[in-house]
Amino acid sequence: PYYIDLNQKLFLQASLHSSDQNLIVFVDTCVASPDPSDFRAMTYELIKRGCVKDPTYSIHSSPRDSVARFSFDAFSFAKRYPSVYLQCELVVCRHGDYSSRCYQGCVSRLRRNSGS
Repeated sequence: PYYIDLNQKLFLQASLHSSDQNLIVFVDTCVASPDPSDFRAMTYELIKRGCVKDPTYSIHSSPRDSVARFSFDAFSFAKRYPSVYLQCELVVCRHGDYSSRCYQGCVSRLRRNSGS
């Protein structure tokens, strides 16, 4: 566990460890929950499909494309939940592949297959 005061800025970093230097990391979705085993019932979205949902969420520059850095202000789920758990989905793409998810940014809705 990491202990932090309410409304204090929390900084996070996700690093890809690979010998392939042409890979990049993209933070697609981060969801918070008071229950570490349930990220569906009571949740709070920080970022979803690349779209920032929390006004305190910030992306920070990093030394390499294989490192994603971001921050947000600590919060609680009412007074009855002493802990907040975070689950993030990250995408790994090839550097320069502009058709990949990493370069799409915010995707506000899912695309439909034109054949259906």
